[in-house]
Amino acid sequence: MRSFAGLFFLLLTITAFGQGPGPYALVPRPVRLEPRVGSFKLNPSTPIRLPDGQPALRALADTLIGRISRAGGPRLTVTAGSSGNPVVFTLLQDTLLGPEGYRLDIRPDRMTIEAARPAGLFYALQSLYQLLPAAVFGGTLTAPADDWSVPACLIEDRPRYAYRGLHLDVARHFMPISFVKKYIDLMAFHKLNTFHWHLTDDQGWRIEIKKYPRLTQIGSRRKETIIGHYYESEPQQFDGQPYGGFYTQEEIREVVRYAASRYITIVPEIEMPGHALAALAAYPEYGCTGGPYEVATKWGIFTDIFCPYEKTFTFLQAILTEVIDLFPGPYIHIGGDEAPKKTWKESAYVQALIKQLKLKNEQELQRHFVARIDRWVSQRGRSIIGWDEILEGSGARRLSAGATVMSWRGVQGGVTAARTGYRAIMTPSTHVYFDHYQSDRAQEPIAFGGFTPLEKTYAYEPTPADLPPAVQKRIIGAQGNLWTEYVRTPDAAEYAVWPRAAALAEVVWTPREGRNWPDFLNRLEPHLARLDRLNVRYARSLYDILAEPLPQSDGSLRVSLTAKFPGSEIRYTTDDTAPDTRSPLYTASLKLSQTTTVKAIAVRNGRVVGKVQAWTFPVSKATGRAPQPAQPLNQPREAAAAWLTDGQYGTVVGYPAEMRGVAGIRGRDLDLTLDLGTVQAVQQVRLGLVRATIAGVLLPSGVEVAVSEDGKAFRTVLTQPMDPRQRGRKEIVRQTLAFTPVRARYLRIVARSIGTVPAGLPIAGKPAVLMVDEIEVN
Repeated sequence: MRSFAGLFFLLLTITAFGQGPGPYALVPRPVRLEPRVGSFKLNPSTPIRLPDGQPALRALADTLIGRISRAGGPRLTVTAGSSGNPVVFTLLQDTLLGPEGYRLDIRPDRMTIEAARPAGLFYALQSLYQLLPAAVFGGTLTAPADDWSVPACLIEDRPRYAYRGLHLDVARHFMPISFVKKYIDLMAFHKLNTFHWHLTDDQGWRIEIKKYPRLTQIGSRRKETIIGHYYESEPQQFDGQPYGGFYTQEEIREVVRYAASRYITIVPEIEMPGHALAALAAYPEYGCTGGPYEVATKWGIFTDIFCPYEKTFTFLQAILTEVIDLFPGPYIHIGGDEAPKKTWKESAYVQALIKQLKLKNEQELQRHFVARIDRWVSQRGRSIIGWDEILEGSGARRLSAGATVMSWRGVQGGVTAARTGYRAIMTPSTHVYFDHYQSDRAQEPIAFGGFTPLEKTYAYEPTPADLPPAVQKRIIGAQGNLWTEYVRTPDAAEYAVWPRAAALAEVVWTPREGRNWPDFLNRLEPHLARLDRLNVRYARSLYDILAEPLPQSDGSLRVSLTAKFPGSEIRYTTDDTAPDTRSPLYTASLKLSQTTTVKAIAVRNGRVVGKVQAWTFPVSKATGRAPQPAQPLNQPREAAAAWLTDGQYGTVVGYPAEMRGVAGIRGRDLDLTLDLGTVQAVQQVRLGLVRATIAGVLLPSGVEVAVSEDGKAFRTVLTQPMDPRQRGRKEIVRQTLAFTPVRARYLRIVARSIGTVPAGLPIAGKPAVLMVDEIEVN
């Protein structure tokens, strides 16, 4: 028996990757990989040897045999014979390997796969698949049928964290069993071991509960769904189409078995006390008002939550009894997040209960609610997980020692939990929420909001270095989350998750010292070819082109293009055609003397690897000449007048707070003076005006344009009335203001504010905001 050296898991064999990944492009990166000369060749006479009486090992061997055979490779067999160069599976006693570690010893005459437990052997196979010819992942055979060789090497590996999770919300948008299985397959391939299945929420109840059939008869269906982003239109628009779906208990058992065969534990989530509208629509007696309630048709946080009646606890415990029977894993997730207390504050029963329990407030009552469910679950041999809100309510009943906190509102919840003695799983929305944008949001599918590019996920460190070692040990892992408000299909889910989940897989598997972003990119590129063969519709944002315009003193623009992936060629066009490998090669910044649409793609090894990106850069007499505001711009706080003539259009995609490149003022006229530098002929002003009535950003009541040769005496050349009460989609309304040609050096543009948001519009009575995008003068 061999074992690791004492410092093994702190040291890495850097030479394996130092000159590029070569044949060893493994994701996640193993703790140690030592290249060797030669290769091990698989052929029909290659025997597989197993210890007797190990059905789990036979199942793993059969998986390997089947995968190679289906891909057109040699048909291997399990045999006890001694002839041939064997593949040997071995279980051994090695405490340093741990329950999921493995050793893969590949020599030209023998391949040995060793682990302390079958899970380790399973993960060894995931690494072996990445060393085999690409045909093992399906698609067209690229290697001759008799050339199934594995590069010789020694890999010694084990995970950094015990909990390596990926979440899927099926309440907002239902995902079929076939996709859930594929999701699990991809998790297992990346050595993730916990599937967090978000089964209930305001918009749908997705799990059959025999005792309460109306949960799926009523709670699994909503009458319609909001169209577009929550803040896209005012009033909000709906599709009028009934939507629903749920999993039968037999389907769930099937998925549980499927996951277990891939060494993945499923954590089911049953939300409480908030996010309960779907359940209350089916059983209104468990809400404080008694209803009627309706399954939510849009997203957000709703005030109707479970009421803490005794009958409510009986109801929830009966549900959890069936859930526990379906899911054999150690954890039951009970939510606990985003539970407004409005109905509790207004309920005489709840207020009397607070006094009876000698609690201070509704927040402590939620802690009491969670603690009661926690105690009930722990008495049945399971442990709860809850979002970090379950820690709130100081002085109330403590949670059981087995409770685990999932920290999503940053990292502080997890740190507090670990310091308090609870286990913590880090899942901060800033780094591992895969429903966030990952590229230029103006060219991305609709997403929740935020911005989490691949490199940000990879840079995440789950365990703060300044915590004491005993506290660090309570941070048991990290998890990526996919909320599906704006993820309607399996393809959209894969686009959102991959390859960001591959980056997270390396974060939670590889030692901190072994992570290196350039090295990861080098290994990720061949890994994406594997995902292609597995028919994964991943995002290609790592191949994005970044475009930056810089105004020049002569009024032109210089546009610089940069490829995010080092070493990529950039091919571009400026004639509105789609670029390809034959388009001009970008070698220096582009000089634009007129408004131009630039399109670009990334090319590697003669092949297009990224998506076509397009930007329209406005060039006019105003370009690069920052207007002077009569009053400081304050929307957003960091607003700069230079944004309004910088040669790039703004965007209003996503939440109102995430609008980019637009600037304005609250509660007063927007008064801007523009100096063109010389007296010249002008006849048109074009500017973008933001309409986002849901956030109180209104069109002006009118726009005035005045001109001057000396900057002192101005005369009005145009007054354009507008309708600030106009509703509709959130957008930038590009207004062209044409007038009889005049000669001028200075222009004064005044957008007249309506003052306050009128009655009948959202946030009526608040100061109205005026926001302006690019100003163009011709």
